[in-house]
Amino acid sequence: MYSQFFIAPQLPKIENALAFQKCLVIGNYLMLLSFFVVVTSVFITFAIDDHFTISAQVSAHIATIVFAGLLKIGYVLRCIALHGFGQRNF
Repeated sequence: MYSQFFIAPQLPKIENALAFQKCLVIGNYLMLLSFFVVVTSVFITFAIDDHFTISAQVSAHIATIVFAGLLKIGYVLRCIALHGFGQRNF
């Protein structure tokens, strides 16, 4: 079986199993990191905006867009890895 957040010591006997494992781990961590940054930047932008300067709010808006895109890239990496491992349900 393959691991979701660490390189597994034993991988399935398929071609490029290590590459798919790395893709899965990187995709999962990228999604996790991006999710927390997006939530934080949305919180800064809308919930506690009166505590931040306008430049910090603009940066938070930009971070929301950029890290939402990285979240999607992480999901695509995860889907590629799971497809390589033979799963058909994502």
